[in-house]
Amino acid sequence: MKIKKWNTLYALKIAHKECITMTEKHWEIIYLIRKIYLKYNINPTNRILLKIIQKKIGYNQGNNLYLLSLFPKGITKQANKIAGLPNNKICL
Repeated sequence: MKIKKWNTLYALKIAHKECITMTEKHWEIIYLIRKIYLKYNINPTNRILLKIIQKKIGYNQGNNLYLLSLFPKGITKQANKIAGLPNNKICL
């Protein structure tokens, strides 16, 4: 799916396949990831994402435990997929 053709219906379908029931907290992260991607044209790494979450949403949400509580298989495996981001080709 092209990033610009993404919509919430698509996201809900992917989330359902991933066994995730989307809440306001999930959407907050998804929209933030999309905003970062659209602005910088990169999939944010965990470290970058955590820093941005701490600044924009709050320090308590800017940690791996919080993200894993929302996306148990990980940010790159689930959240980026739900957000409609392309697979990251960079392996660090």
